[in-house]
Amino acid sequence: MVLVLCIGDLHIPHRAVDLPQKFKQLLVPGKIHYILSPGNLCSQEVLEYFKSVCSNTHITKGDFDDDSSFADNEVLELGDFRIGVCHGHQVVPCGDTDALALLQRRLNVDILVSGHTHEFMAMQHEDRILINPGSATGAFSSLNPSAHPSFVLMDINGSKASVYLYNLIEEEVRVEKMEFTKAASKLI
Repeated sequence: MVLVLCIGDLHIPHRAVDLPQKFKQLLVPGKIHYILSPGNLCSQEVLEYFKSVCSNTHITKGDFDDDSSFADNEVLELGDFRIGVCHGHQVVPCGDTDALALLQRRLNVDILVSGHTHEFMAMQHEDRILINPGSATGAFSSLNPSAHPSFVLMDINGSKASVYLYNLIEEEVRVEKMEFTKAASKLI
């Protein structure tokens, strides 16, 4: 079992003051094995906070990030899955399922974690998984002006990924669960 936090588009301090306290209470150091962020942290303090929760932190460069050490995209292997991370401002049109699937195929990944739209989403498309954890602070975006704070926690166990979608609505944390199983490769 590998716990993976997918979290991004915080926009601290430009569009939000901090991560919601109810989320901070859930993000206990030592429980999460990986943090994957599609970027737009916008401050060194957020990066340091993430590293205090989990030292194995992978962040890609958002269109508002100044940190030049962040890559445009990153690929990791966890369990039986190849997971790609990309902010998403490079995808045209933004948030388009087919455009994201094209990037997913180009990176040759089973799961693509992207951001930019602040639209909270997890779905299976073309036998692969697309995840957008939304904005962890609910930061305003012209693409999604009514965003609620959200993030995704994945439990990866071999070829099975249990995806927990955390959404803060009216001061209540709501959690939905989706399960995905990677199809076995066919031998030719």
